[in-house]
Order: sequence, then C-alpha cells, then structure tokens
Amino acid sequence: MTERETTRLVAWSQELSRVHTRLREALDVTRTALAAGTPGETATRDLLLYCHGFCMALDGHHQGEDRTLFPAIAAAHPELRPVLRALEQDHSMIAHLLGGLRTAVDRAAPPEELERHLEGIAAIMESHFRYEERQLLTVLETLELKAAPEEVLGPL
Repeated sequence: MTERETTRLVAWSQELSRVHTRLREALDVTRTALAAGTPGETATRDLLLYCHGFCMALDGHHQGEDRTLFPAIAAAHPELRPVLRALEQDHSMIAHLLGGLRTAVDRAAPPEELERHLEGIAAIMESHFRYEERQLLTVLETLELKAAPEEVLGPL
C-alpha cells in the first residue's frame, strides 16, 4: 500500500471529525444569530437563512452516512451493525427535531421557542457525535471506501 493510499484511508476518520466540527460551528453561529437578533423582518430572514443552512448541512451529513458510509462499515465490520442501527435511529430523531425547528422558523416563532428547538437539537447532536466518534473513528482509519467525501459525509 502506498503512502497516498494510507493517507486516504486515515483521512476518513479525519474527514468525519472535520465535518462534526463544522456542524458544531454552524449550530453556534445559528444560536448566536438568534441571541443577537432584533425583532423585525431582517432578523427573521437572517435567522431563517442560518437555520436553513444548518438544517440542510446536518441532514445532508446524516443522509450521506446512511446511504454510503454505514453500509460500507457494515460490510467490513458486521459486528458494528447494532451501533450503526443506533446511529441511524439518532439520525431519524434529529431529522424530526430539525423539522420542528424549520416549522417554528417558518411561522416566525418567538426567540425563546426557537432557542428551545436549538437546545434540543444541540443536546442530541452532541451526544450522537460523541458516540459516533467513539465507536467509528478507529474503524474509519482502516475503512477502504472509494467515494467522494461529499457523497459519504454530506455537502459541507
């Protein structure tokens, strides 16, 4: 195996860590925008853009994992199938929470309600990311997967 091939193999664990970091940052930016927002159409439009971007990024990340990454891990490491099922259940729960946030933003819910939505998403997302990192980063260092990072981990 060449050094370049080894680097690509190890890169999947690094890519996942980077994506999680960027999603955490996107959530922070969204929460900051909410905290700094002033009433009015401009603030609502800005928050809608932040929330939309964050929701799309997180949802795209999970869809990529479910569609490409998790099947590859299951094929290479069948013993991890229960872990992958738990992660997929988290993805479903997070998608439901994101839907609630989108609905609240679309109807211009008060900031306190939006913050509750973001707080719930943040709690589940962080727990999910930590579990995923504990369970999968080592596996990703040796996973042979020939696919574009955007296909595997979402368009970030």
